Amino acid sequence: MTTWLWTGGLAAVIVVLGGLFLLATANRLDRLHVRTDAGWAALDAALARRAVVARAAAAILGDEELRGLAERAEQAKRPDREAEESELTLRLAAVDRATLPPPLAEELTDAEHRVVIARRVHNDAVRDTLHLRRRRKVRYFGLAGTARLPEYFEIAEPDL
Repeated sequence: MTTWLWTGGLAAVIVVLGGLFLLATANRLDRLHVRTDAGWAALDAALARRAVVARAAAAILGDEELRGLAERAEQAKRPDREAEESELTLRLAAVDRATLPPPLAEELTDAEHRVVIARRVHNDAVRDTLHLRRRRKVRYFGLAGTARLPEYFEIAEPDL
């Protein structure tokens, strides 16, 4: 009788510890999804700021193509955003900063740096989230729930 109780107790402890392990993994996955969402929000803000600065530079330079690219990048939906932002990045790389007022040239450079950093932070969060979601325990126990798979954001990087 005591062997049965001892075995049953051991099984209960294993089930509880396994449940706590799965709960900790689910909480980690949730935090990673929050980190990914925060990374996207920061990236979106950095891209919007860069577009505003690009439009200001276009106004000073009288460059309608640059203005149009900045507006299209701002208004693009998520599936088309990478292509539009890459075009804007490549066009901004061709802008002669010496023709811009120094404060605006500095602002443009700063905006580009922030986009690069925000994109790296976002993509790092996506990488970590996808890595955890690929684990068997997450897949077998459905720990990701109904959360969408996060996506990398790949655009051309300027030569800074």
